[in-house]
Amino acid sequence: MWQEEEEEQKEATWEEYSVLFRDFYRHMTFSEYDKCEKYVVFIHEHDFPEGKKIPVNGSDSDFFSTIISNYTIYTHKAEVKMPSGNVDKPSIEDNRDGTVSIKYDPREEGIHELAVKYNGEHVQGSPFKFHVDSITSGYVTAYGPGLVHGVSGEPCNFTISTKGAGAGGLSLAVEGPSKADITYNDNKDGTVSVSYLPTAPGEYKISVRFGDKNIKGSPFFAKITGEGRKRNQISVGSCSEVTLPGTITDADLRALNASIQAPSGLEEPCFLKRLPSGNIGISFTPRETGEHTVSVKRMGKHITNSPFKVNVCEREVGDAKKVVVTGNGLKEGKTHVENHFSVDTRNAGFGGLSLSIEGPSKAEIQCTDKDDGTLNISYKPTEPGYYIVNLKFADHHVTGSPFTVKVTGEGSNRQREKIQRQRDAVPITEVGSQCKLTFKMPGITSFDLASTVTSPGNVMEDAMIQEVEDGLYAVHFVPKELGVHTVSVRYKDMHIPGSPFQFTVGPLRDSGSHLVKAGGAGLERGEVGVPAEFNVWTREAGGGALAISVEGPSKAEIEFKDRKDGSCDVSYVVSEPGEYRVGLKFNDRHIPDSPYKVYISPAMGEAHKLEVAQFPQGAVQAETPAQFIVRKNGAKGELDAKVLVPSNQSDDCFIQLIDPDTYSVRFYPRENGIHAIHCKFNGVHIPGSPFRIKVGKDVADPAAVHASGSGLHDVKTGVKTDLIIDTCNAGAGTLAVTIDGPSKVSMDCTEVDEGYKVRYTPLLPGDYYMSIKYNNMHIVGSPFKITCTGDKLAEEGAQETSSVIVETVPKVSKGGKVALPLMPVFRSDATKVQSKGMGLKKAYLGKQNQFTINATDAGNNILYVGIYGPKGPCEEVYIKHTGRNTYTVNYVVRERGDYVCIIKWGDDHIPGSPYKVEV
Repeated sequence: MWQEEEEEQKEATWEEYSVLFRDFYRHMTFSEYDKCEKYVVFIHEHDFPEGKKIPVNGSDSDFFSTIISNYTIYTHKAEVKMPSGNVDKPSIEDNRDGTVSIKYDPREEGIHELAVKYNGEHVQGSPFKFHVDSITSGYVTAYGPGLVHGVSGEPCNFTISTKGAGAGGLSLAVEGPSKADITYNDNKDGTVSVSYLPTAPGEYKISVRFGDKNIKGSPFFAKITGEGRKRNQISVGSCSEVTLPGTITDADLRALNASIQAPSGLEEPCFLKRLPSGNIGISFTPRETGEHTVSVKRMGKHITNSPFKVNVCEREVGDAKKVVVTGNGLKEGKTHVENHFSVDTRNAGFGGLSLSIEGPSKAEIQCTDKDDGTLNISYKPTEPGYYIVNLKFADHHVTGSPFTVKVTGEGSNRQREKIQRQRDAVPITEVGSQCKLTFKMPGITSFDLASTVTSPGNVMEDAMIQEVEDGLYAVHFVPKELGVHTVSVRYKDMHIPGSPFQFTVGPLRDSGSHLVKAGGAGLERGEVGVPAEFNVWTREAGGGALAISVEGPSKAEIEFKDRKDGSCDVSYVVSEPGEYRVGLKFNDRHIPDSPYKVYISPAMGEAHKLEVAQFPQGAVQAETPAQFIVRKNGAKGELDAKVLVPSNQSDDCFIQLIDPDTYSVRFYPRENGIHAIHCKFNGVHIPGSPFRIKVGKDVADPAAVHASGSGLHDVKTGVKTDLIIDTCNAGAGTLAVTIDGPSKVSMDCTEVDEGYKVRYTPLLPGDYYMSIKYNNMHIVGSPFKITCTGDKLAEEGAQETSSVIVETVPKVSKGGKVALPLMPVFRSDATKVQSKGMGLKKAYLGKQNQFTINATDAGNNILYVGIYGPKGPCEEVYIKHTGRNTYTVNYVVRERGDYVCIIKWGDDHIPGSPYKVEV
C-alpha cells in the first residue's frame, strides 16, 4: 500500500538492498549442474532435558502482545490475512535507506499469512505464515522470526516459552530441503532460545512437541529465501565381476541384455562385458548375501545355460558403515583453493562411491583413485558459505554424511539480475480450430523456413509459416484429432533451437517446468552492448511463475515481451565480456538444460567487416573435404575457425591466406549430422557465425523418435522396468538417456527390432525425470516425469544422475527394407457417419451432382467415395473437406443408367451404402 502521507515516494531500486538480502546477494553464481530442485527432506531432532519444571520467575515480559513482524524488505505493499479470513493492513515505515519496516499488531489467535509485494509481484518467500497465541493460555508457546522466515546460510532464531505449562519433555524437529544444525540455550527464566542453520532455500517445517504432543501452532512453516544450491557430482564404480560359461561373439553381445535378481526379489539390469580372458562376464553391485539369479536374454529369450546362479558372500556386500573418511576438508574449507579429504573403502566390500557437493557455488571436484580401495578427493569452491557434502557408498550414506562444511574466503564478485513474470494457462485448443505456435528468429529469410505437424495417429502434414512482424514467425495448422502433436520447424533443413515442439490439442495431460522449452541465439552466444535474444515456450507447462536470471561479470538489463499465446521473447544486454549463466525457472524449478552457459564476446569491432562467400549449400559428404571463403574487406587481425561436430567434439579448420584480403577455410567432416563452424576474428564471432551445415543424407531426426512403455509412467522401487525408444526412419545418431531422481538407477540399453530398449531399477520413491536426446536434441515429450512409489531401498541424499549413451544404426519399420510411411492408428465408428443430399438418389447428365457427409462424431479415419455406372467409374468425383470431418462431394456423369455410390469410412460402409442412383 503506498503511503498516502508521503508527498513524493522515492522508488526503491535493485541496488538498494534490504538487510535481509544484502550480504547474501554478493555471493550468487550459477552452474550447469544447478538442478537440485526436487529437495530431499532431512530431519534433525533435539530433545531438551525433560522431567523438570521450569519455574516462573516473576518476569512480566509481554511476549505475545509484541509479536511484530519487524524484518525489513523493500516494498510498498503488504497485507495480513487473519485466521477468520479477513484481510488487515500492517503499518509501513520508510527507513530512508532503500528499505521499509513492516509492523503488525495481531488481534486474532491462529495462523496468519503476511503477503509482501513489490511492483505487484510477491517478494521472495511471500506469503509468510506465522502463528499468534494468547498471552495467558498457560500452554507452551513459541515465537520469533525463525518460525516465519530466514535466509539460507544464516542462523534462524526463535524462543520457546514454558511458563505455567507444568512438567514435561520438550522436543524439537526441523524438516526441510537441507540438514539444519540446531543449537539451543536454556535462559533459566522459563524460556529456551533456539537457533537452526538452514543451508538451502525452501519451506522448513518446525515441529515443537511438549509431552509428546505438538504445541499450539506446531508445526510452524518457515520460508527460507536465497538462491538454489549449486551442485557438482562424481561417481566412482566398484563392481563385482563374474565369468559366464560359453563363448559369445561381439555381434551377439550387442543384442544381449542381462539382469540379476537378489534373494529378496530385487531385480536390476547389469552390464555384460568382455573380460581379459576373452570370456563374457557380468558386472554388478551386490546388495545382499545369498544366491542370486542372473538372466541373460537375446530378444526376450534366455540364451543357453541361462539363468545362471551366483553366490554372494557377506564380505562382498557393500557396507557404508565400514568406509573410513578422514581430512579437514569435511569440517571447514577455503575459497579458490583445493580442500582435501580421503576415503578408504578397502574393508567395505563392493559398491559405487557417489559424492555430491552443494552450496553457493559449483565446487570443482578432483578425485584420484589409487586402485587399492582408497581415494584422495579435493574440491574448490568459488563462493563462501555453507556447503553440504553427500558421500554415499553402495547407495547408503557413510558415517557422518551429509557433512555441513563452512567455507570462508573471498567470493568472485559476479553480479546477478533477475526478473519474474506470472504466466497464465492458455485456453484449451479443440479439433478443427486454428492452432498457432510463434517464435522469433531475426536476420533470416522466411523462404528458408519450413514446418510439418505430426498428429498422434502419426499423420504428417505441412504447416503454414507466416511472418507476423519483422523477425517474428507463426506456424499455423488445423488439428484433426485430440492429443500430443509434434511440430517440427526447420531452417535450411535443420531444426531451429527448441524444435521439435510438443503441442497438445485438448486438455493438457501434464504440467510443470519439465514441459517448458527455450531456444535462441541468446542462450548460445552474445556480444557486449547488443541485445541477446531467445524464446521461451510455456504453453505445455500450464500456468505458473517464470523467473529469468542472468549472472556474470556485469549486471544485465533484462527485457521481457509476452506474446499472449503461451510463448514470450526475452532479451538481455550486458556491459562486460566473459562467461555468463542464464537461469530459467518455472514455479521455482529449473527448466530442462537450465542454467545455460553463454560466452559474451567483446564488441564486434573490426569483425563486422568480414563476409563469407561460396559457403556449401545443402548437405556435404562425410570423409570429403569442404571449403568456403572469408573476405576481410580491409579489416586488420587474425581469423580463427573451429568446427563443433555432433558428438560434441571440437576440430580445427585449415585456414589459408589466398591473397592479402581473402582466407580459404577448409574442414574435413568425419561423421554425419549437423556441424557448427565457429569463425572468429580477433576472438569475436564474425557476422552469421557459428555457421550450421548438414553432413551426409542420413541425418538423425529427433522428431521421428518416439518413446513408449511402462518405464515412462508409474514405476515401483526395486522392480525392473523398461521402455522402447523407436528410432525407425529417424536415421543414425547418438541416443542419450539420462535419469535425474532421488536415487541412482542401474540402467542398460540394448538393441531391438524397432529401436532400443532401456531398462532401469529405481531404489527410492519420488519423482524422476528422464531426458531422451537424439543427436543432442530432446525428442517430443522429453524430459518425461516418472512417479515412483514403494519402499526405500537406499538412503536419501542429493539428487542423483544416471545416463547411458548409444551410437545408433539406421532402423526401418518391419515388413520391408524400404522406409515406408507408418500407417496411423485409427479409432472410428462408421455407423455414426451421416450423409444426405439429392445426389445420393438421382443425378443429371453433364451437371454437378452434390451430397454431403458428416463424420464429426465418427472418430478419425479416411473417407472413400466411389461411383460406378453401366460402363465403369464415373468421370469426375470431387471431395472437399469443409472442417470438423464434414465433407461436400460433387460428381459428373456422362451416361444414362443405374449407378452405385459406395461410401466407406475407413474399411467400413457407412449406413445406407451402397446407394442406388438413377441417371
